[in-house]
Amino acid sequence: MTNMMIVGWRETLSLPSLGITKINAKVDTGARTSSLHAFKIEEFQQGNEKWVRFWLHPEQDNTEIEQICEAKVIDQRGVKNSGGQEQTRYVIQSDLTLGGQTWPIEITLANRDNMAYRMLLGRTAMHGRIMVDPEQSFLIACEESKK
Repeated sequence: MTNMMIVGWRETLSLPSLGITKINAKVDTGARTSSLHAFKIEEFQQGNEKWVRFWLHPEQDNTEIEQICEAKVIDQRGVKNSGGQEQTRYVIQSDLTLGGQTWPIEITLANRDNMAYRMLLGRTAMHGRIMVDPEQSFLIACEESKK
């Protein structure tokens, strides 16, 4: 427990394997799986594997900047959205970098245009690594912002 990183209820992190150097995320212990904003998703084959290409707006409140990412699909799952409705979502894996540490996490892709944050960091990604101080925000400096 003593080696756990303490974060606030929102943090800035990066997803290097997707080429996302900086994105604000809501830290949500109530959500099992992390979720990333994707407003356009295209499925394609790469060899014998199913992949997705997706578009996102990495900056909060800015729809002018678009980023295109590609990732291998590791699953498709039924996930309950914030309104309690079940949706089938693509699940991908990406490295997450936060506080100088990097580890792999699973992420579902969903349109989060009507949500305050482009990413939601779920409890599975935090397990054994992160404790949340709900009274704080942005406790961990993003690696990109240190440069």
